[in-house]
Amino acid sequence: MIASDNDLMPYESTTPPDHTGVMFASFVLMCLGWGGMYLLVTNTLPRVGERWQFFLLLHVAVAATALPFLRYLNLRFTPLTRQAPSGGVFVRQSVWIGLFAVTCAWLQIPRVLTPTVAFFVALALVVIEVFLRARELPTERYDN
Repeated sequence: MIASDNDLMPYESTTPPDHTGVMFASFVLMCLGWGGMYLLVTNTLPRVGERWQFFLLLHVAVAATALPFLRYLNLRFTPLTRQAPSGGVFVRQSVWIGLFAVTCAWLQIPRVLTPTVAFFVALALVVIEVFLRARELPTERYDN
């Protein structure tokens, strides 16, 4: 007996439209963030105004770079019986990672950043995200 193509694929692998838009925006912001960081670091002196530009560009670059990986992880660990998380979940999680990177860079200026401080900052952000996802999951289950 020969298996048809439909027997080999247990589920339809279409990408939701909001995921496509988020991934495109991530690519554009990644290019702008890292390109801006390159121009800022190579062409300016470290003054107060440039420091804020550095933190803004660092946040955009890190958040946009983390977004595709977070999308992959969320889709990989979501059970097949549940709907994939919306694009807003990926964006929020990548913003947390960008905020963590900026916080670590900010704490490095006065040499306050230690592995313990970085761990507790990361732990605080993870706990906030876990509480937000726990609040979202019941509404996602009933929307299906």
